[in-house]
Amino acid sequence: MNAADTAWIMVATALVLFMTLPGLALFYGGLVRARNVLSVFMHCYAIACLMSVLWFAFGYSIAFGGDGPYWGGLDKLFLNGVTLDSLTGTLPEILFFAFQMTFAIITPALIVGAYVERIGFGFVLLFSALWMLICYAPVVHWVWGGGFLADGGIFGEVGVRDFAGGIVVHETAGLAAFILAIFLGARRDKAKPPHNPGMVMIGAAMLWVGWFGFNGGSQLAADAGAAMAITVTHLSAAAASLTWALWERIKFGRASMVGLVTGTIAGLASVTPAAGFITPIEALIIGAVAGVLCQEVVTLVRNKLVIDDTLDVFAVHGVGGIFGTIMIAAFGAGTWTAQLGSLAIVGLWTTVVTIALIYVCRAITHLRVDQETETTGLDLAVHGERAYDLNS
Repeated sequence: MNAADTAWIMVATALVLFMTLPGLALFYGGLVRARNVLSVFMHCYAIACLMSVLWFAFGYSIAFGGDGPYWGGLDKLFLNGVTLDSLTGTLPEILFFAFQMTFAIITPALIVGAYVERIGFGFVLLFSALWMLICYAPVVHWVWGGGFLADGGIFGEVGVRDFAGGIVVHETAGLAAFILAIFLGARRDKAKPPHNPGMVMIGAAMLWVGWFGFNGGSQLAADAGAAMAITVTHLSAAAASLTWALWERIKFGRASMVGLVTGTIAGLASVTPAAGFITPIEALIIGAVAGVLCQEVVTLVRNKLVIDDTLDVFAVHGVGGIFGTIMIAAFGAGTWTAQLGSLAIVGLWTTVVTIALIYVCRAITHLRVDQETETTGLDLAVHGERAYDLNS
């Protein structure tokens, strides 16, 4: 065990949890109408709790329990065999478990942005639980757990390069969000603007800070590699924020604050898979392109495809993660075959599993709330609470 590595990953674990609670909750919550903000908080918080228990019970074993090509097995159910003396590299294994648990929390939580304001709470919990175990955990094993997409797998000695989750986190969550949005259909009232842009900015700022743990922690060591990952993460976020705002200014004559901070998230998602393999100049390029690319995909999904991916999960996270994964090969840090092949395999797996789970879950519980509940707002109709009581 290395004490410095251990101390850093303990901090990184807290930072990644901070991304979901409160960062993502505030970012998403500010973007919806006031009558639905508590439901967004509820989704993020409940998913964090449920994924923690399921990762402990089953997810960690599926992802990291063994060295099979397709899944890790069941040897480490409920952390069986994990003791204070168990090590993963230079880290206590129990800390590696906790760090990976925070990734298992935020990945299904990212999907929340696609279905806000109209989905059943029971469906959220059931779908998120099954999706994390059946879709996400096996992909973790394939890429990070020594599975068939890693070094020595189907792509030969040099397998896929995904430093912190462009494929594992952002492609899977983005595609699942896109598919769920198609099945749900559009909100009945899409005209209302975000109810609290200030909350959106605060949440985005928390995500930016937390992302240092997400990407820097993925080095699994307190060394120069972690420092470089943090630096390129920051530069990509900054560049994407500026190009998103500039592109808005060119197209619409003004740059919005919500657009600026959405560009931040696009830059962060795009640099995530590449953060351990690129230089600061390459990070600027990734971020600068991502700010325009992801914004154009937002327009495509909303106006051309007319799909109500409400908070643009696919365009920002899905496309950003896929773009960053491709740029690893473009900059020569990975092979085109492994990068594109892994994107295709994981994309197909995610699509099939997500569609199957939607059918299963909606046979058990309602996918979408009724019209009266949607009009009243999920806060009061489903949870019996209001975020704001102006008469109190």
